[in-house]
Amino acid sequence: MSLWTRIQEALAALAKGEGLSAVFDKLRAPPERTVAFTIAVIALSAKMAKADGRVTRDEVTAFRQVFHVAPEDEAAAARVFNLAREDVAGFEDYAARIAAMFRADGKPCGIDSVLCDLMEGLFHIATADGQYHPAEDAFLTRVAEIFGMAEGQFRRLRARYVPDAAPDPFAVLGVSPEAPLEEIRAAWRAEVRATHPDRMIARGVPEEAVKLAERRLVAVNRAWEEIAARAAARA
Repeated sequence: MSLWTRIQEALAALAKGEGLSAVFDKLRAPPERTVAFTIAVIALSAKMAKADGRVTRDEVTAFRQVFHVAPEDEAAAARVFNLAREDVAGFEDYAARIAAMFRADGKPCGIDSVLCDLMEGLFHIATADGQYHPAEDAFLTRVAEIFGMAEGQFRRLRARYVPDAAPDPFAVLGVSPEAPLEEIRAAWRAEVRATHPDRMIARGVPEEAVKLAERRLVAVNRAWEEIAARAAARA
């Protein structure tokens, strides 16, 4: 059964009058976490679009790059988006329910958590058009707080995605410039391990969304290479 067929079944299970946010209370079992992850990305993207008042073609393309929405599945994706956009529940309610669902195993919002993967998807979509609206920043900052993401971890994600000047390699790896090289190497290796497709699928990220890790891996490898090169030049 395809991911989108399972999403349609999850939507059909909503009782009459229930908003989309109720679906997050129904998808706590591990086999359905991939369905929950996809719905969460679409739903929070819809709420984020409402925050900055626009949905650009680039943002839609970014979502399709991650989830490979086939023509026959477009109706299901659009239904999730519209249900979230029209739901009277605010984005904070959505974020709280999503956090409760993915924290069921007691795992904190670290680099190898589903919630961190979800935040990565939202950053990917928010910055796809080459712009990062202040309303998007406020939205993602608040969602990260509700998810229990440490401020340093949020800054690390932001450094990889926000199209400012060239990213600070230390910020990308979440380490201090004064940290010993071995400590920085350990942080880089931890990021690489967390990005492995098998580990992502094991923690509930659908195969369709594993492409989220590609940009992360490029960024953390580039950051480590730059730091290592600076250290070699000083030696």
